[in-house]
Amino acid sequence: MCGIVGATSERRISEILLEGLKRLEYRGYDSAGLAVLSEDGRIESLRRTGKVQALKDAVGEHPLAGTTGIAHTRWATHGGVTEANAHPHISNDCIAVVHNGIIENHEKLREKLRGLGYTFTSDTDTEVICHLVNHEKQQHSDLFAAVQAAVQQLEGAYGTVVMDCEEPGRLVVARSGSPLVIGLGIGENFIASDQLALLPVTRKFMYLEEGDMADITRTKVTVYDQTGARVEREIHESDGQYDAGGKGNYRHFMLKEIHEQPAAVRNALEGRLVNGKVAPHTFGEGSLDVLKGIEHVQIVACGTSYHAGMVARYWLEALAGVSCNVEIASEFRYRQSHVHPNSLLVTISQSGETADTLAALRLSKELGYKSSLTICNVSTSSMVRESDLAYMTRAGTEIGVASTKAFTTQLVGLMMLVLAFGQTRGLSEDKQQNLVAALKALPAKLEEALLLSDEIEALAPEFADKFHSLFLGRGSQYPIAMEGSLKLKEISYIHAEAYAAGELKHGPLALIDAEMPVIVVAPNDELLEKLKSNVEEVRARGGIMYVFADKDAHFKGDESMRVINVSHCDELIAPIVYTVPLQLLSYFVAIIKGTDVDQPRNLAKSVTVE
Repeated sequence: MCGIVGATSERRISEILLEGLKRLEYRGYDSAGLAVLSEDGRIESLRRTGKVQALKDAVGEHPLAGTTGIAHTRWATHGGVTEANAHPHISNDCIAVVHNGIIENHEKLREKLRGLGYTFTSDTDTEVICHLVNHEKQQHSDLFAAVQAAVQQLEGAYGTVVMDCEEPGRLVVARSGSPLVIGLGIGENFIASDQLALLPVTRKFMYLEEGDMADITRTKVTVYDQTGARVEREIHESDGQYDAGGKGNYRHFMLKEIHEQPAAVRNALEGRLVNGKVAPHTFGEGSLDVLKGIEHVQIVACGTSYHAGMVARYWLEALAGVSCNVEIASEFRYRQSHVHPNSLLVTISQSGETADTLAALRLSKELGYKSSLTICNVSTSSMVRESDLAYMTRAGTEIGVASTKAFTTQLVGLMMLVLAFGQTRGLSEDKQQNLVAALKALPAKLEEALLLSDEIEALAPEFADKFHSLFLGRGSQYPIAMEGSLKLKEISYIHAEAYAAGELKHGPLALIDAEMPVIVVAPNDELLEKLKSNVEEVRARGGIMYVFADKDAHFKGDESMRVINVSHCDELIAPIVYTVPLQLLSYFVAIIKGTDVDQPRNLAKSVTVE
């Protein structure tokens, strides 16, 4: 959520800043702005609500010429969606600031600054930073010292970049809880909240650690850690690709990413299954030895990643014989918890920067977890750098806010973890080989599931006038029902709930009528007959059902029940396979509803604030 881009160069940088913001649109935002230090020493700024294109149009009408500047896409937290609340914020026409995060003590600082004569023109917590830096600049002759003094007074999370009209060609940045990456060029340097913003101008990156500050000029980057000591951060050369400029033949990125899942799963498996075993390097060097000593797994995640963790609990306990708890990261952080002996903390995150999950990882080091593992899509992320072990999902860049291929590759990583545990805990060779065979068959099964696209598109209009829906699943398909309901509400704005099907008679049956579509996930497994009984309970009360069923499960459709037959697959991988038709359903219903599929309202791709 929110995006930062900054540059100091020998060339004019407005277009670089705008292109960077365009590449960060996937993160979610509701306004955008930029500020450039003009050639005559003035800060010129433009801000607009809505899309980056509106800002780009404004710059076309009122060009901003300058070689140092900062830009931002804002996702509203403090204050509504207005130009006044958009970033950058400027103090006394000289100090300009962009900021990701939340300043928790902003009200106290606001009162202090008002007492010093500062006038606030926005409702944001960010404006506090620029006035505070302006005040500290009067006490310190140097911008870096002023920013350093200012951030010492901030409580909360921030990734912030500061520009000063009196010190051209210089940017000062600070990171606490919100990621920042420096891009290194020749005669120019850059800063961003995500390296993807900078790929057109550099391939060399330096990632700031928690508590770091950096002093950036055209020719030099100097980094200081949280103690104030000068440090050297490793320089990484990226081979990352970014194809946000092209959806191919697809209407939306989400649809493109749904169809990329077979290839993404192949990438996630490549080189990691050797002679029917998990390759030793899959989770990092020495990882199999670490797993031998683990007696309990605690999974922590948010949103879609949490649903992946819930599926993994079924797998870990049933197949690997390892006890497992799964908890939402924002709850895990703020309760007193018992740490089981020899526990492994597993974090799951597409971006590796999810604020609550990252905080849970850091907390685990204090709580006494034996080791930590992250399942992540971004190799340079904070979670990967701070975890003992890591499984990179290799899903590729995911632009759509509603996660698709990131989710299925997370499930692949979790199944690989189950197999690795099985190897260390005496899982029979037959069961190990069944797992391996199921994983190898998965890409083809996903391709078969994608063939249902036309059939699902044809039934989507039946949801056009619906406002509520219910998803049902049993066993490891219950979290898949939860994921299906999340997708539908995320992108179609239809209220959706998911229940374990056996819970119907404990309350949800009261909601069933012809206006409440009921979506059922029905693979051919040991719970099928129980699920059929639940389906009859809905039918008896006049409900309209959409049953995604194994073609061998023998569901018969009628006017009250649409049956979508899914190709038979091993029950081990069924949760992954059945995810695809639910994704397609959500997508096509959203099309019927006319919503913004790739950037649904109020949501962000990477949630970097609490």
